[in-house]
Amino acid sequence: MPSTIPFVGHSIQFSKSPVEFLTAAYFKHGPVFSFTMVGKTFTYLLGSQASALFFSSKNEDLNAEEVYAKLTTPVFGKGVAYDVPNNVFLEQKKLLKTGFSISRFKHHVHLIERELLEYFNRWQHEGEADLFASLSELIILTASSCLHGKEIRSLLSEDVAQLYWDLDAGFSHLAWVLPAWFPLPSFKRRDRAHRKMKELFLEAIRMRRSSQTKEDDMLQTLIDASYKNGRALSDDEISGMLIGLLLAGQHTSSTTASWLGFFIAKHQDIQDALYEEQRKVFGKHADGEHANGEQSHGHLSYDGLKECHLLDLCLKETLRMRPPIVTMMRMCKTPQKILNYVIPAGHQICVSPTTNHRLPDTWHQPQFFDPYRSFMDKFVYVPFGAGRHRCIGEAFAYVQIKSIWSYLIQKFHFELVGGKFPEVNVTTMIHTPSDPIIRYRRR
Repeated sequence: MPSTIPFVGHSIQFSKSPVEFLTAAYFKHGPVFSFTMVGKTFTYLLGSQASALFFSSKNEDLNAEEVYAKLTTPVFGKGVAYDVPNNVFLEQKKLLKTGFSISRFKHHVHLIERELLEYFNRWQHEGEADLFASLSELIILTASSCLHGKEIRSLLSEDVAQLYWDLDAGFSHLAWVLPAWFPLPSFKRRDRAHRKMKELFLEAIRMRRSSQTKEDDMLQTLIDASYKNGRALSDDEISGMLIGLLLAGQHTSSTTASWLGFFIAKHQDIQDALYEEQRKVFGKHADGEHANGEQSHGHLSYDGLKECHLLDLCLKETLRMRPPIVTMMRMCKTPQKILNYVIPAGHQICVSPTTNHRLPDTWHQPQFFDPYRSFMDKFVYVPFGAGRHRCIGEAFAYVQIKSIWSYLIQKFHFELVGGKFPEVNVTTMIHTPSDPIIRYRRR
């Protein structure tokens, strides 16, 4: 795609409305097209056939570290994730994945419910709330309670929560462009937050090691783990992996949970059906009081969540219409053939889940929220990636978000404020809802 502006290329058009820009390019140029931004060439693969190259590739051909290390290393720390060779990163992911078991998910549901009870006791009988801010805070609390262990969860004060926000702010467009040492105020806050967070996590790890007790949580999993060569994980590696585990999922899960809430509030008929599903699955007291007058909280369970089929469909449709990741990228290391094209080494190869999820030649009326639609084409519905690149935290995200919204549907009725559905905030790397205020009323 030619551009008349040297170096800048298509940056301005892309940044204003990335999905519309990519969709227009798809219909004009086909499923494979290239354009320049800030002196770099980006080749997008859209649609099922073209996207298959991205998700089935080997890391030596399409490299992730060269794209993401600059962004993640200042946040997670050195020695983990994209700061290590790919074979080491794969081992680290495998170790983390062992902590995502069904037996732990069953326990997680009860931990999440406890956090929900405490958190939403603050809400009034009715009112308005910043849904994204509330769910962002709640996602941190529930994730830490489930994944980090009681030592770290006990440290989560308002001051520590601010460290999370400062770290999370490190995932910005400027972090792609500028070196990590650049003296931006946000970079300084990110680096200071990382140091303080690392100290807190290291102290929690030392407490667990000295206690001589073994807990059934992710912290214990990593303390007991070792690489294939027999080397145990260092405390630095454990802390970095735990920080990465939380930050990698916090923003995406809070964004998805928020969009789900706004879709539920917009479609009152679906909200009514979801409420009836909750009553059916979790019992006749899920919405009100026991015979003795005590308030019931529905007693969420992992098995019950699996029976919430409509909630599951609504979550999947939310991920189709508002996938948290707009673009996934890899650095092309060797020439790649796809359809009738050859992509040279040096291009940044990209897939856009958001655009793939809205292609009108793939989806029937993609602009409408329809939880009953069919999901068929491989590599077109990819909110969590696909193939060897699929997100290891997908199952936990489903448990976490479905637990939160099962509770909220049981306890509250939601409406849009003034009937206004939030616009998408395209200025952030993850497309959050703008002005995310929702109206609620206790049932």
